[in-house]
Amino acid sequence: MTKSELIQRLSERYPDLYQRDVERIVSTIFDEIGEALARGDRVELRGFGAFSVKRRDARVGRNPRTGASVQVTEKYVPFFKTGKQLRERLNTD
Repeated sequence: MTKSELIQRLSERYPDLYQRDVERIVSTIFDEIGEALARGDRVELRGFGAFSVKRRDARVGRNPRTGASVQVTEKYVPFFKTGKQLRERLNTD
């Protein structure tokens, strides 16, 4: 599902809200999650999951085209861990 599809579904579910308001709400939520992660904070949405930032150490990688060694610098990447309720919902028969 894309961001625009999410906005469309929410607009259909809540017809009393203008689509531009729904778009602003969704954008604000995503912006706040991004800003919290940039600060190094953890964002937990109960029943859904938790967003956090993980550090990847510097390493020697390989260029897939040439096979040459490439130095990859240390970096921080977003990480998502599903919540128990979401996992159970996905794995019910």
